[in-house]
Amino acid sequence: MIDTHPDRDQIQLQDVLSALANPLRMTIVRALATGGEQSCGSIVEGVSKSTLTRHWRVLRDSGVIWQQPSGRENLLSLRHDDLEARFPGLLDTILAAADREDGR
Repeated sequence: MIDTHPDRDQIQLQDVLSALANPLRMTIVRALATGGEQSCGSIVEGVSKSTLTRHWRVLRDSGVIWQQPSGRENLLSLRHDDLEARFPGLLDTILAAADREDGR
């Protein structure tokens, strides 16, 4: 596991909200919410590796995702349980609002 993940009790609301305010990061979170753990190269296409690396770091450092090395790639997964424990209902509410905005 990459060592910059905050512990559950270190996850801050303002960091989570800031991370989720970016449309590309929200797309990543929605993909992880519906598809479970995925390799970093399989979630978003057409975005440079350096740009994605920055987004992975923001999501990881804010406590929204786990990032775990697996061979030559990293596996990403949503920290749903940790976010639910810290901020009950927040992530589900945000995901549901994003779905409504997209007409899903």
